[in-house]
Amino acid sequence: MACTAGGGEVSAQDQSLLTVQDLHVSFPGRGWRAQPKEVLKGINLDVRPGETLGLVGESGSGKTTIGRAILGLAPVASGSIRFDGEEIVHANPRRRRELARDIQVIFQDPYTSLNPSLTIGDTLSEPLLAQGLSRDEARSHVAELLTSVNLPADAADRLPREFSGGQRQRVAIARALAIKPRLIVCDEPVSALDLTTQRTVLDLLLKIQRETGVALLFISHDLAVVRAMSHRVAVIHRGLIVEFGQADVVTSDPTDPYTQRLLLAAPVPNPAKQRERRAELEKVRERERAMQAAAGAEAGR
Repeated sequence: MACTAGGGEVSAQDQSLLTVQDLHVSFPGRGWRAQPKEVLKGINLDVRPGETLGLVGESGSGKTTIGRAILGLAPVASGSIRFDGEEIVHANPRRRRELARDIQVIFQDPYTSLNPSLTIGDTLSEPLLAQGLSRDEARSHVAELLTSVNLPADAADRLPREFSGGQRQRVAIARALAIKPRLIVCDEPVSALDLTTQRTVLDLLLKIQRETGVALLFISHDLAVVRAMSHRVAVIHRGLIVEFGQADVVTSDPTDPYTQRLLLAAPVPNPAKQRERRAELEKVRERERAMQAAAGAEAGR
């Protein structure tokens, strides 16, 4: 059994809710006759019911593309994405709309992810009305959603511009929760927020997960945030998963040089320890350069 971020447990034998196998995604190259650029090069991962899988990597590593492929927003060249046992790579638009009931998303930027011309109440009511609720039922449910994310009831009558970034992101969380999904793709949900607000939003996500049992695919470039949120962690580098395991192991004693670099690059408040980290980081980089040189020499033979 593995301890969860919320203090519960997730069995290794639990059937996966989401399974990604040998996923390849390519985008058209720039210019005439340019070759397609392969962004994902055979991704394998899974998310279990009620757990948080942290997906961490640098900008451009392909982590956001994985989330977009799961949501049907990125072109899958080959591979499989199964949700609750169902293959969804080639789901038609109608089935995608149905899947939205079970798979929701929280985007990175709280300033652009909400329609500025709609009140918060209208934004939260929209998916509820689409699912067949009456306006009175939707209004009642919106009040419950606002309470669940610690926003006042009168927030329903206000526009997004009247809220701070952290409050807008709480609205985005409420919207994702509106139709009780089983999985939420969280794409850098706190990277645009200050540190204090980040902590508030992360604590809210953990609280909601404990109360609802929703599974989270938590995408981030920040290893410390991923460590705080996740049961398991997958590390992605240049379109490949280079390390995958229990969060406490991957984020404290990684075996892959890239994960070691991510860990050592994170700043610490102690100047002496920071100097030690910089020295160790340079050693890791030297080992990587030596490995790359050896691999190049072997390929040239």
